[in-house]
Formats: sequence, structure tokens, C-alpha cells
Amino acid sequence: MARILAIDDEENIRDLIKRGLLGHEVTTAPDGPAGLAEAHRFAPDLILLDVTMPKMTGYEVCRQLRATPSLMTIPVIFLTARGTLDDKLEGFDAGADDYVPKPFDMRELEVRVHAVLRRAQPYASAETLQVGGLTLDVRSREASSDKNTCILTPTEFSLLDYMMRRPGEILPTYRLLEEVWDYPPGVGDPALVRMHIRNLREKLEENPSQPEFILTLGRQGYVIKKD
Repeated sequence: MARILAIDDEENIRDLIKRGLLGHEVTTAPDGPAGLAEAHRFAPDLILLDVTMPKMTGYEVCRQLRATPSLMTIPVIFLTARGTLDDKLEGFDAGADDYVPKPFDMRELEVRVHAVLRRAQPYASAETLQVGGLTLDVRSREASSDKNTCILTPTEFSLLDYMMRRPGEILPTYRLLEEVWDYPPGVGDPALVRMHIRNLREKLEENPSQPEFILTLGRQGYVIKKD
């Protein structure tokens, strides 16, 4: 059972989530400021976050979460009727782990929640991965390069961990969606992968527009450079 915080200004959506996720401990908040306060009090394992709300948008809430050390690693799923590509890109740029458009099927939401919670589980191993100029501590989720040392979000960690265990291997987007995001074949938005790759480059590459470590190979996929 996980602790889940749902932040949404629509009472019927908050009630639907509480009824639909009966196997978890769910608390809710009606707007961004109340949600941030509840996140500090409740210490959730996952946050479901609406985008269009009074007082603060979901994007603003997510950016504050990612800027707060005690909250920055909590995975976030956006729930919103704003489902254009630009909306999704803004959500991923703010630090979202996933994006579920409204109206949503409760069964699909349960699948997404399960997949995100699985990725957020801490590793018991004290293993450290080293590939070329990249280092990843799997217990602390701390990644480092010549440019920076940073704590990764759950999805950033899962993606980099998966890729660093397969150095030099070309990893197509569909494979990353199936094996990192745990989606069935044909499900999942390629923008999820693209934006998380971009975020990793921003954190770890000296020049993100000309990456040295996390490379894109045309229409084939992504690869971690061996050396």
C-alpha cells in the first residue's frame, strides 16, 4: 500500500481517485498551496497533480516540488484535460514522471500508478555504475559527470540505470517505454522518453545540444557512449 496525494480543484475527481485507489492510502488537496502543504505533512509516495487550478498551476506546483530537497524525488503524474503535445512537453519539462489526459479510465490510471511506484522503489544494493564519464550510485540515486553531481527523479534514475547497464547498445524508444516505463506494447507517448533524455542531458552534459554521454542515433534510438 502506497501513500498517494491527489491535488485537483474538482471535487468529483478527488472522490473518484479516493474510491478507485482503494488499495492505497489516499489524501487530497483542492489547490496548489494546499497540496504543497499536504505534501510536507503527508510525505506521499506519489502525487497525482491537475494542471489547471486556481492560485497555482500544476506546472508551478511540480517545479516547487522539484526544487524542494525533501520532496524532489517524489514521482508526479499529471492528470489534465490539456493534452496537446506542447502541454505534455511543458509538463515533462516541469519534472513530471507521467501524464494522463482527462477524462481517464480508472483502470489505466491504476496501471500508470503501479508502474511509477515500481520505478520509485529504492534499491537495496550499494552498487555504483561507471560508464565512461558517467557515474550512478544506485542507492542514493545520485548521478555525476564532469559537469555536475545531482539527485535524479525516480524516472530519470530508472532510465539512466537501464541505459548504463547496456552501454553501447542502441535502445529504441518503444523498448524504453516497455522496459523502463513498464507499458504494454504500443502504449505510451514517445515524448516521455524524449523529454527525460533531454532532462538528463541538461543535468549531466557539458553541452546538452552536443551530448558526449547520452547520444541519439537518427531514427534508431538512444545509446550510452562506452568511453
